[in-house]
Amino acid sequence: MNNVVIEKNDKPPNGSKQQGFPSVVGIIYSEVRREYFPTEVQYLTEKDAYRDAKIIGGYLEKLGIKTLLYPGDAELPEKLRRDNPELVFNLVGSVKGNEYLASTIPAVLELLDIPYTGAGILGESLVYNKFLVKKLLEQNGVPIPHYQLFNTFSDPISPTLRFPLISKLNEIHGAVEITQDAVSENEKHLRERLRFLIKTYDQPVLVEEFIVGREVTAILLEGLNRKVYFGEKVFKKKEGKYIFATFDDQWTETEEEGFYYQKYEDEVLVEYVKRAFEIGKMADYAKFDIRLDSSGRYYFIDSNSNPAFGPKEVDCALANILDLYNIGFPDILKRLILNTVRDVAKEEQSLNFSPLT
Repeated sequence: MNNVVIEKNDKPPNGSKQQGFPSVVGIIYSEVRREYFPTEVQYLTEKDAYRDAKIIGGYLEKLGIKTLLYPGDAELPEKLRRDNPELVFNLVGSVKGNEYLASTIPAVLELLDIPYTGAGILGESLVYNKFLVKKLLEQNGVPIPHYQLFNTFSDPISPTLRFPLISKLNEIHGAVEITQDAVSENEKHLRERLRFLIKTYDQPVLVEEFIVGREVTAILLEGLNRKVYFGEKVFKKKEGKYIFATFDDQWTETEEEGFYYQKYEDEVLVEYVKRAFEIGKMADYAKFDIRLDSSGRYYFIDSNSNPAFGPKEVDCALANILDLYNIGFPDILKRLILNTVRDVAKEEQSLNFSPLT
């Protein structure tokens, strides 16, 4: 894939009032308290939500846009009704510590007729059920590993599964509990891990075949059209039998640990990503993690509508991968704003259209 630049129409002149830019924008972020989360590791994935929102707000202010910050709590509807921002960046990853309740935020915004970035109610609801997403991808021709949902640790193992197997929480993202111990080579180990996860987090566990090979992250960003950008994970340390991105790699690594991204290209994978985006009812931007086996076959292992969002100092996949293509965070903000404004204009035009009788 060649270096991609933002389309000219996605780069308005300086000043928010030009090109139909809003003058007042809201940012809704997760309201985070330690007591909301069953474990410290899950809390760590959200603890900087307010800090990140402030950083993003600073970038919007530099574009000449007044920015208001809102925690995603019970007072949100009243505050939005009072301030009536022209557009909202929805960054909420959980409500009261529950990720599946994040879909209530676009519901509130729909009721108040406030335009917002990211997936709507359905897209946000789907993404927090990994099993359902796997099923939808599978039925629509997007390659995935063999998988099974376990509601109890004693559920029979499907004969389609082959060890090694990796187990993941069905309703929680952020690589929570994805450690080297997440991969099981035998049934005894798998049962012990299932018992721990189900008891600790009180939710089903998704088990899938572990794909030995490389790992690629795809970012889809909408603008005048949909563009897909790839970053292959390059691991700084290759210790252990299985190489994959763990919780520590993503959240607590030192300079000598973790991974960095390098460009990756494949037009076939671009089409798979666009199809997965449509299937998941996503909007504006999304992230997909894909494993590549030794035979060059792709397997989608994770999907994220409204993934972690921010500039490079927030250290999220979206900014780090797009930086490989010389796309800075201000350009990302402009593209999402213009995309949302265009969607609103199209909706208003359709509502005002009266066919001839």
